[in-house]
Amino acid sequence: MKKQELRAIYKQKRKELTEDQILMLQEKIYQQIYDLDISDVKNVHLFLSMKKFKEIDTRPLIAYFRKMNKRVVVSKCNFKSTTLSHFYFDENTSLELNKFGVPEPVNAEQVSEEELDIVFVPMLISDAQKYRVGYGKGYYDRFLANCRKDAKIIGLNFFKPIKQIEDINKYDIALDKVIYSI
Repeated sequence: MKKQELRAIYKQKRKELTEDQILMLQEKIYQQIYDLDISDVKNVHLFLSMKKFKEIDTRPLIAYFRKMNKRVVVSKCNFKSTTLSHFYFDENTSLELNKFGVPEPVNAEQVSEEELDIVFVPMLISDAQKYRVGYGKGYYDRFLANCRKDAKIIGLNFFKPIKQIEDINKYDIALDKVIYSI
């Protein structure tokens, strides 16, 4: 199937998940993340979840990485260039919702993509080759293209990868790992 079809299907599948199902699925994902070797990691990039889209709640992951003395980094959308800027996210960082309802840092120190050791990526679905389908604006594709080659790119998703996304293009970047629940 093509990305547009997959996007519609998996938005609907996510919408149909109950709160109890989401809590159970998230716990399975969290446990896989807690089992990762992060001994050499300094900076962890996480997305700030959008509850209205039933995204995986990253707040427990933020708390976990802080407890493990890792610096957490989050993004802010640049709507004119359709790119992301990245900022350290600590206890003193304020958040504001952007025009799409995405929480973004307001008073934080900017970070280069080159400083990121692990990037956790949101998605709707991925395939066996570890390509992902996101919301379709290309923000993460542009972001990931600027990350270090040795940075680990890990997709987080409730659903098991499908066999293949038919319309992968030269701008799509394969993930290093996909963590999913069902």
